Amino acid sequence: MQAVYTIGLLILSNIFMTFAWYGHLKFSEMKWFSALGMVSIIFISWFIALFEYMAQVPANRIGYSGNGGPFSLVELKVIQEVISLSVFTIFTLLIFRNETFKLNHLIGFVFLILAVYFIFKK
Repeated sequence: MQAVYTIGLLILSNIFMTFAWYGHLKFSEMKWFSALGMVSIIFISWFIALFEYMAQVPANRIGYSGNGGPFSLVELKVIQEVISLSVFTIFTLLIFRNETFKLNHLIGFVFLILAVYFIFKK
């Protein structure tokens, strides 16, 4: 059950992270948002990132084997990176419709899946 909580929290964390890091690029199309200065945009991103950390920190504490969780530190990081790239890809395709998913992206994901396989191989 700890693995499910960890992965769920990492997914939630990465959704907030993606919006904090890249959402403002799309939000700039909104009139009220485009009038904001850089400092305001940074504070809005920090506010969103707060929720990222509220999911990321518990995910790592629950999932880390040193705290009784099922994953080593390396495994946690690989899981987080795969989730991060997956969430980013979905976000990009849904929100930024001018971006395309190409064959080289698919090949890169296959290599990520292989990385997960080798990291978790005992």
